[in-house]
Amino acid sequence: MEKLVYFTSLGCSKNLVDSQVMLGYMGLAGYQITDHPQNADAIIVNTCSFIEASKKESIDTILELADYKDSKNGKCRALAVSGCLPQRYTKELEEGLPEVDLFIGTGEYHKIAKLISAHEEGRLEKKSFVEVPKFIHTEFDPRVNTTPFYTAWLKVSEGCNRNCTFCIIPTIRGTLRSRSVDSLVQEAEKLAQTGVKEINLISQDLSDYGSDIKGDDLYKLLNELEKVEGIEWIRLFYMYPDDLTDQVIEKMAESSKICSYLDMPIQHFSDSVLKRMNRKITGEEILKKISKLRSLIPDLVLRTSIIVGFPGETEEDFNKLVEGMKTVEFDHVGIFRYSDEDGTPAFKLKPKVDQNIIEERFDKLYDVQKEIAEKRNHSYIGKTIDVLIEGHHEETDLLIKARHAGQAPDVDGMVIINDSSDMPLSVGQIRKALVTEVEGFDLIAKIIP
Repeated sequence: MEKLVYFTSLGCSKNLVDSQVMLGYMGLAGYQITDHPQNADAIIVNTCSFIEASKKESIDTILELADYKDSKNGKCRALAVSGCLPQRYTKELEEGLPEVDLFIGTGEYHKIAKLISAHEEGRLEKKSFVEVPKFIHTEFDPRVNTTPFYTAWLKVSEGCNRNCTFCIIPTIRGTLRSRSVDSLVQEAEKLAQTGVKEINLISQDLSDYGSDIKGDDLYKLLNELEKVEGIEWIRLFYMYPDDLTDQVIEKMAESSKICSYLDMPIQHFSDSVLKRMNRKITGEEILKKISKLRSLIPDLVLRTSIIVGFPGETEEDFNKLVEGMKTVEFDHVGIFRYSDEDGTPAFKLKPKVDQNIIEERFDKLYDVQKEIAEKRNHSYIGKTIDVLIEGHHEETDLLIKARHAGQAPDVDGMVIINDSSDMPLSVGQIRKALVTEVEGFDLIAKIIP
């Protein structure tokens, strides 16, 4: 008899890869994916707990889906909650969510199918499995790529050694554990065989990749991934400026496959704030690194993340942040209000910034970045760029949505094609387009022969 699994993945792209691996193991156990929780034999919620808002979303989702367990609303016999939330709050969740059958942490998601089977057979003596391993459990996992067929995330390592004071990740994900270059190339080749053209490299800290294993590093990985037939775009995420080497910068500059795109989390430009964050770099050093990047890669698109209202952030610190943003002119920025998270060193830091001040600084920085982004986008008008066709626009079939190499999936806007001159376009195809207008954070373009 066919068994069905309903899956919800919350949080970041790294969490999404974990979800895809769990689906791979469930598939090997004979489960088929369903989009209807009322039909599912097993329901899995892969959670995030990075900030308060993500914790609330996770809890709300669990409670909503619990309604389908052993009731007139569904036939679910196993409700499993995985990921960062159970890793961080095991005891509290066991006590507060008795309707959940299994809690699986960030290091044991590969056991998902075996644990659900053991639960159904009544063989489990406990319901939480949250050990963080010291090593990668396997070099290659089964995986169901749930993103559009032409794009995929490739997680190169697990854990983090950076220990920023605001971040709970090392506590719930453990120390750095890198996969081998060979295993990553093998996975990229398998993805390419299914039609993937765009590989997005992710980890907690891409710049530290390979430091825990002998003979492998990011430069070697990029060299090998360039050789994978069918992969046309390779994009780098979460590359910290202090460990970004000249060798990698030069590789990006010379490569025809590595996108002129870099996600570089800097968080701030004030030296005093960076020091309290345990970021081992100064604002001036960040500016110098970005200057070198832009000199070697003139068309580079930069994304970053910023935290406003970090404990002790003064008006002078904030002004340095604004000044740095105006100097660099990032193309894409994720601005986050500081969130006090129990278990992080920053939780104990004083003085806290008043929430009203945090909101004011957030709004001011948002306005500054909006103006910068509009300026950066207008620089594309009149240029011919390569775009990846993604399908019809959600609002009308008369428009086609696409992305250029400087737009990552889901976060960086899109290219809207309003004139293809009756040329046939296929999803997943990379075509030339002439940018004619700007609409907010999106570009308007027409396909050219």
